[in-house]
Amino acid sequence: MTEFVTHSTEETELKAAEFAKTLADGTVIGFLGDLGAGKTAFTRGFVQGLGIESEVSSPTFALCNDYSSGKKRVLHYDMYRIDGWDDLYSVGFFDALDCGAYILCEWSENIFGALPDDAVIIQIEKSGENERKFKIATKSEFLSR
Repeated sequence: MTEFVTHSTEETELKAAEFAKTLADGTVIGFLGDLGAGKTAFTRGFVQGLGIESEVSSPTFALCNDYSSGKKRVLHYDMYRIDGWDDLYSVGFFDALDCGAYILCEWSENIFGALPDDAVIIQIEKSGENERKFKIATKSEFLSR
């Protein structure tokens, strides 16, 4: 498990940009964290780290935002309102798993069983006004702790 602390949104974005460069295409990431924890900020930095120039926003109302440039593609899901397998099918989640895009899922606790075993889980905790503590592990590692 990897852990680190950031002290600003900008620092979170920088860490995420660095992290993005270490992952293979098609990696699935599940975020765990309260409202305002920094899930979208991390995604913004992640997208920038892949060289995608796009306005990143929370997919709350769209359910999925698609960011791409060249051969890099990020599908950014909000799973807050997802309630079961039928909902996952209707938002195209299972098809997305086979398209080679990075998949980043906010509120992944709602679909934890549907995430691949090798998914990366990023737990974000607020530890101050601007301070965030990140814990990163694969789904398997996360379940075994």
